[in-house]
Amino acid sequence: MNDETIKGSETGTSFKQALYFKKLGFNIHDTMIWKKTGTLFPSTVRYYSNFEYMFILSKGKPKTVNLIADRQNKYAGEKMKSTERQRDGSLRPSKVKNIKLYGVRYNVWEISQATGNTTGHPAVFPIRLAQDHIISWSNEGETVLDPFMGSGSTGVACVNTGRKFIGIELDNTYFETAKQRIDNAVFSLQKT
Repeated sequence: MNDETIKGSETGTSFKQALYFKKLGFNIHDTMIWKKTGTLFPSTVRYYSNFEYMFILSKGKPKTVNLIADRQNKYAGEKMKSTERQRDGSLRPSKVKNIKLYGVRYNVWEISQATGNTTGHPAVFPIRLAQDHIISWSNEGETVLDPFMGSGSTGVACVNTGRKFIGIELDNTYFETAKQRIDNAVFSLQKT
């Protein structure tokens, strides 16, 4: 959830939610940032906001971690010599490793905002953002729960990544929109 600005002050809602879940016994496993690209909402009194926090919450250690390795390494293909510290404090050469072409991405994800929003929902996020989280924290065939389904982006992302999906939404209009979007994703997948 993006923080609002009310009476000239940011609400801090994202932090409040993270701390509330921590109070309930969840761990804040990772704090990530979605760096938005595309159209920003200009302001004359503060810097343009182009990010949102993403808190990864877990009960204990996460069961699944599939870190995405799509960050191109600057020194890919080169050999890296490293050293290991010994018990007596001295250093000794260790294995020579080849630097891989791609490394694990950083915790700031630069992803374009959802464009062409025809859902009527005010806070549609990009399906790629949901897909990357689903890939990172679950395996194919597992079930993902979205307790605030909105227009169904998470459900579409689950279809695209081979996960099962349960969505909860109070607003019937958004629920119907989500249902239609998910059905369309299933239909598109069946055509291929």
